[in-house]
Amino acid sequence: MASFDPAQFKCMPLIAILRGQRLIDVPPIVNALASGGFYAVEITMNSPSAAEQIRTAIEIGPEHIRIGAGTVTTMEELDVAHQAGSTFIVTPVVVPEIIKECVHRKLPIFPGAFTPSEIHTAHQLGATMVKLFPAHQLGPDYIRDLKAPLSAIPILATGGITPENIPDYIRAGADGFGIGSPLMAKEFIAGQDWDRLRKRAAQFCAVWSSASD
Repeated sequence: MASFDPAQFKCMPLIAILRGQRLIDVPPIVNALASGGFYAVEITMNSPSAAEQIRTAIEIGPEHIRIGAGTVTTMEELDVAHQAGSTFIVTPVVVPEIIKECVHRKLPIFPGAFTPSEIHTAHQLGATMVKLFPAHQLGPDYIRDLKAPLSAIPILATGGITPENIPDYIRAGADGFGIGSPLMAKEFIAGQDWDRLRKRAAQFCAVWSSASD
């Protein structure tokens, strides 16, 4: 798999989050997301057989898709994820040694942060983009307030992101989004309705394209 291209991600800065999925469902899920327009797919390290899921997603995924690892909280998990082929890393919290090591390895890193101090620290350590998590707890107004003094820091809003609220987050200054359950609806997966998943992915991508123009 080719490396993660931040410039290409900027054109469609949405990360689909796969957490706790079955290995057998990974290929159709990844293909549906790719067909819907996603560039980046995150497989969390607390998923069963996460490394195998990452390898499988890379093997079967279309050329334009990039697979990364999420919920990385230790150096051991970083090593496993990187060895499996992850092209980017996402963490739920600020772990300085992980951010520094990703920068050293030239591996894009999206560390999770919530407070202004955490966000500034993650950025100073070299974050590609800082994941604001959980974003829905304070909503778009919090991002608007953050961006007043921290306008140079790119923010990836994650948690409770839907097609309906994406425009509000964009107007507030969000630069991208991490999207989990509002995209990966349980009924789609349980029913193996991959076409509905594709359409849901396309809906998110269309809203980004329209609202960010």
